[in-house]
Amino acid sequence: MFNNIAKKYDFLNHVLSMGIDKLWRKKAVKLLKPLQPKMVLDIATGTGDFALANLKLNPDKVVGIDISTEMLAVGREKIAKKNLSNKIELLEGDSENIQFDDNTFDAITVAFGVRNFENLEKGLSEMNRVVRPGGKVVVLEFSKPRKFPIKQIYNFYFFRILPFWGRMVSKDASAYTYLPESVDAFPDGDDFLKIYEACGFTETKQIKLSFGIASIYIGTKPIQ
Repeated sequence: MFNNIAKKYDFLNHVLSMGIDKLWRKKAVKLLKPLQPKMVLDIATGTGDFALANLKLNPDKVVGIDISTEMLAVGREKIAKKNLSNKIELLEGDSENIQFDDNTFDAITVAFGVRNFENLEKGLSEMNRVVRPGGKVVVLEFSKPRKFPIKQIYNFYFFRILPFWGRMVSKDASAYTYLPESVDAFPDGDDFLKIYEACGFTETKQIKLSFGIASIYIGTKPIQ
């Protein structure tokens, strides 16, 4: 599915979110500034937008992994055009079986990816394994607003408007009906924080964005 929509993905992301997704990524990256990470892993990197945003941290290297070869191809082309191939490397990789050694990265980021994991606990446990003790994981993901009238407006847009325009532009009937369905099924808020902690993270926190339409979840791997 992601291979099918790769060439239209960035356009649809920015248009259907009215550009707010860029602001969400910037806010997520700022949370990692005090850590001053030198090695950053971006999981489910897609076309590399979050990997690119991570350059604001001035790391030595950002590595992005994804299972979609077509999304990676779009991302590599984008990075090459910006002459940033020396700073960002995009690799094919499975977020539930990460190909790096224990304690390799200072920080890990994931944007709109964890809800696609087949096994959420396995994916989060893998992040805990490859981030160093004291390192942080920042997850940016859609969540479900619960207050009137935002909840009602959000549901109308997310389940009616977004799938229609996503289908029209991407020519993929499943992709933008899958999106609201996957968000609806995702354990957001306190439910996600409990899973986060069960996978070994401490100092966990949820930061709601745009009236709860999305959330940033931050966690730290404890120093033994």
